[in-house]
Amino acid sequence: MTDPGSLLQAFVLHRRDYGNTSLLLEIFAIDLGRIPAIARGARRPRNPGSALLQPFQPLWLDVIGRGEVRTLTRVEAAGPAIGLSGRSLWCGLYLNELLVRLLGRDDPHDPLFAFYHSALAALAEDEDQETVLRQFEIRLLDELGYGLALDVEAGGGGAVVADGIYALDPGYGVRRAAVNDAGQTLSGATLLALSKGMPLSPPQIREARALLRRVLEPHLGGRPLKSRELFRRWAAAEAKPAARQPPASGISAGMSQTFSTGDRESES
Repeated sequence: MTDPGSLLQAFVLHRRDYGNTSLLLEIFAIDLGRIPAIARGARRPRNPGSALLQPFQPLWLDVIGRGEVRTLTRVEAAGPAIGLSGRSLWCGLYLNELLVRLLGRDDPHDPLFAFYHSALAALAEDEDQETVLRQFEIRLLDELGYGLALDVEAGGGGAVVADGIYALDPGYGVRRAAVNDAGQTLSGATLLALSKGMPLSPPQIREARALLRRVLEPHLGGRPLKSRELFRRWAAAEAKPAARQPPASGISAGMSQTFSTGDRESES
C-alpha cells in the first residue's frame, strides 16, 4: 500500500465521463481546495479507480500538473465509503453541488473540508438532517467571507432575544422586523438556534430554510440548484405507493453527474 503521508486527503464532488475510458473529476482536497482532475483510463475494465472515484468515498490521492486541469496519478481508499441512502443521499448531493458551485478553484479550505466530512458522517447516522444542512450552509458562507452574525442586531442594536421578530438584510445583518418585511421575518428563537447549532422545530425549519436560501441565492448566480429539483422529483415519487427508493450505488452511474460545475461546463 502506498504511504498515505505522501498523498492528500480528498473527496470526489462530481464526476463525468471523459473521452472513451477516462473520468473528469471535481475534487475537494486538503491543501488544494476544489480542483479539476482527469483520471485517465479509470473506466477501463478491471481498473479499481472507477469504484473508488465516487462521491462520499474518503480518499488518499495525488495529482500532477500546473495547468487548469490536473492529472490524477494515484488513488487509495482512506476508509470505507460513507453510506448515504434515501433522503440523506440527496442531502449529500446538495452539499456537493454547493461546494462545486461556490468554491473557487485552487483555494484551500481545510477547516471546511473537515466540517464537510463530519456533515456526511452525521447524515449517514441519520442525525437531524435539517440542522446538518443549515449548519453547513452557515459554515460555507463564513468560509467564503459572507459570515452571518445571527445572535446580535446589526449596528449595535443589542443581542437577539428569543421572543423577538427579526429580518436579515444580506450584507448588513439582523435587524428588528418592520411592517414592509412581511414574508421575510423570522423569530429570534430561530436565529439563536442557528447561531448555536441547536435542533430546529418544524416552524423554525421553515424559517431557517427560507433564510439560508435567500442568503445563498445571490452567490449562485441566478442558476437553480439541480440537486433541489431532483430531490423534489424523488420526494414526489416516494409519496406514490409503488415508488422505490434509489440505491446509494446509483450515484456512480448517474446521480453524481446531474449537476454542472461552477465553471459552466456542459451538463452530462
